[in-house]
Amino acid sequence: MVVMITGASSGFGAEIARKFIHHGHRVIGAARRTDRLAALADELGSAFLPVELDVTSKASIEQALSALPPDWQTIDVLINNAGLALGLEPAQAAHLEDWETMIATNCLGLVTLTRMVLPAMVARGHGLVINMGSVAGAYPYPGGNVYGATKAFVDQFTLNLRADLVGTGVRASNIAPGMAGGTEFSNVRFKGDDNSAANVYKGTKALTAADIAETAFWIATLPEHININSIEMMPSCQGFSPFTVKRDV
Repeated sequence: MVVMITGASSGFGAEIARKFIHHGHRVIGAARRTDRLAALADELGSAFLPVELDVTSKASIEQALSALPPDWQTIDVLINNAGLALGLEPAQAAHLEDWETMIATNCLGLVTLTRMVLPAMVARGHGLVINMGSVAGAYPYPGGNVYGATKAFVDQFTLNLRADLVGTGVRASNIAPGMAGGTEFSNVRFKGDDNSAANVYKGTKALTAADIAETAFWIATLPEHININSIEMMPSCQGFSPFTVKRDV
């Protein structure tokens, strides 16, 4: 099968690419950082096609898809992995630009690429869209504000895809991880503050990119009559936050 993965230059995306290629599939790895993609192509060989793509740009998506070589144009699995969190400030102190970037990447980019790939899947009567959500889409926490809202959007968009795609042969799934280490997620959220990022995972055994890759591969290789609507996963060291209570003392 041909698998297209956004945000493929690092973290979940790179590990998912490795998983599929090591099992004999071909991967279109899409991301902005072409140097990282080139290194991954050197590692993975001809089964990996690096594609420069910025999901926040409709023109970039159109260009990337139109430039695919003919034998790569039949995308069997689309994995919308590109996404990010920025900041952990309360809403009243958050930066509007950060909110706009999260919405453009996590929501608008995801739906734009999906809309462009979906018609061919439906026409073939075969395909799978896997969206990368988060437990933040279901459970609010202080500072999660717009990031959590974008992931709630991803969850609901996936369910509504299922409603539209019934009987077409095309499936849609949402993977919603909790705390996952070994990626750039927290470094990006804290804008390069490595100490703050490291403290998120201090003393824990978090999920890994390999765990997410294993889950995506399992979904994609199930019999086609099975649709996994959503998988919510956390490390065993993580639970649910208590309600935030302001107490007068």
